[in-house]
Amino acid sequence: MTDRHNGHRERMTILGDLDATSFVPWIQRHAAKLGLSQAISHSSTDRIDLEVEGPEELIDMMEMGCSLGPIDVWVETIVRTSINREIT
Repeated sequence: MTDRHNGHRERMTILGDLDATSFVPWIQRHAAKLGLSQAISHSSTDRIDLEVEGPEELIDMMEMGCSLGPIDVWVETIVRTSINREIT
């Protein structure tokens, strides 16, 4: 992920009954529509880990979108963790 946004950076862990083959591309498209940087580090049928970066309000919108998601997934929980940047 690049540091092109002067925004917030968070890790999202999405848990539930997930179809990663359809949900991962959906997440990528949704993040792009919101103008967020994103990187997916893990995906399986019950968990997707991703990092997102951008304005906090848009990350909130990303969480809401993921919680509603496409029809073939059931999101039970989204855990958000702030990622602190090291200042050099």
